[in-house]
Amino acid sequence: MSEPSDPILQQRARIRHFVAVAQRCGYGAMLLAIVFFGIGAATNFPDWTVVSTVTTLVISMAVLPVPIVLGYGVRAAEREDRQRQSPERGAE
Repeated sequence: MSEPSDPILQQRARIRHFVAVAQRCGYGAMLLAIVFFGIGAATNFPDWTVVSTVTTLVISMAVLPVPIVLGYGVRAAEREDRQRQSPERGAE
């Protein structure tokens, strides 16, 4: 797939890539927290499971908000571009 020549489309592509990577990291940390919690629940919550669960939840909460908001922004901008390209559809 070739990179778009429009600088705005290039910037959106970079943001979309960042969003994908950051969401994978954030949701991966959340999945790890669930796994650590499950292990802790099965083993009477040793200290390491509590620390690991809380740490991965904090990482998830720190990472996820930014890519979620940026992802909505990129999708909204693309939707607006599509509506401007077809004016008869924008009148609906």
